[in-house]
Amino acid sequence: MTVMKARIFLITVIILLLPLASAGQSSAERERITEMKSEIDSILQSQVDLGKIPGAVILVEKNNKVVVRKAYGYAWKYDYDHILLDKPERMTVSHLFDIASLTKVVGTTTSVMLLADRGLLGIDDPVSKYIRAFDTPDKKDITIRHLLTHSAGLHEWYPMYYLASDKQESYRMIGELPLKFPVGEQRRYSDLGFVLLGQIIETVSGQSLEDFMETNIFRPLRMNHTTYNPLSSGKFRKIAATSAGNPYEKRMVYDSTLGYTVKGIDPAQWNGWRTYILRGEVNDGNAWYANGGVSGAAGLFSTAGDISKLVDMLINNGKIGSKQYISEKTIATFLTKDRFNNGLGWMMDTSNSFIRDAPEGSFGHTGFTGTSISVVPDRKLSVILLINRQNTGLSDAGEYYNVSPVRLQVFKAVMKYLN
Repeated sequence: MTVMKARIFLITVIILLLPLASAGQSSAERERITEMKSEIDSILQSQVDLGKIPGAVILVEKNNKVVVRKAYGYAWKYDYDHILLDKPERMTVSHLFDIASLTKVVGTTTSVMLLADRGLLGIDDPVSKYIRAFDTPDKKDITIRHLLTHSAGLHEWYPMYYLASDKQESYRMIGELPLKFPVGEQRRYSDLGFVLLGQIIETVSGQSLEDFMETNIFRPLRMNHTTYNPLSSGKFRKIAATSAGNPYEKRMVYDSTLGYTVKGIDPAQWNGWRTYILRGEVNDGNAWYANGGVSGAAGLFSTAGDISKLVDMLINNGKIGSKQYISEKTIATFLTKDRFNNGLGWMMDTSNSFIRDAPEGSFGHTGFTGTSISVVPDRKLSVILLINRQNTGLSDAGEYYNVSPVRLQVFKAVMKYLN
């Protein structure tokens, strides 16, 4: 064999062997993913089979690629009287969910990020710069950072609909409320702070909250299934059902043992409670009854696929493809832990069950309806888990089923196989 023929033969062998080597690596990876899928299936399907949850959607991404996308159970299983429907609606990955407090990070925090990145507001600006009612001795030191970190000293929750029937009345009511805690001294998770951030976004941008988010977040990120009040457009047919009215929130008003009852409010003075299954109407009472379905604290509906587009942007340090949507510096500012072990808007304390024992820098958030986002940026890994837990109804103890252990089991399964 000539030297030239030998070289051609060697090159040919190498070319033929390359796919085999790559196939071997791919096979090992596929095996890990198959095992992970099996474990996730076991966790979520068993929850459905036991009747603990009606349904769920899971979306796992690694390196900006979908690894798992699957729906379980039912999007709508029970009627208002908690009777099983004759034909329960099967869950699909394209169903919209009431994402509850994920609104705080998907919509409101991202909006503040954009305004800060454009130099239109400062994170350490006093709230009184934008809301005159906060230019008082007790509130003048509250900053936008305090609102984002739940350390402004505001009430954790307040039934605004007892005193307000629209957005402007809600803003005015919060401005008139006395503080409940000292400013900046402790983290007390507060919906009211994010309602105020919505007001600030509107003041700075000159747009309504929903229009600002649609124009500046959802369109650029092609989040075409993310919106407030999804029934108003008539575009969305697949929406997961949540609660039968607001039984737990009504309990918060009436049952003093929960610690939410408010002095000076007679629970019987307002009786606008909904008496039907909520499907496409936000579960959160303050968002629905007092803010027309649009709030900085709750109100957004979305899909797992849409939420992943926002998460991908954050994992990629503010980029959408090759375009720098938000600067790396701003992303880093919002995703740096404070003295309460959380970022701005985003939760980063890895003692939280949905990211327990995750690597430093991990972040996420949860929503009362059963939704959660868990992100491990160092691994370019995200887990979006949407559960419509409320459609199962309240337990005999007056509580919704606790999905925190389910979130943790799923997250641990993902971390075990995708490293």
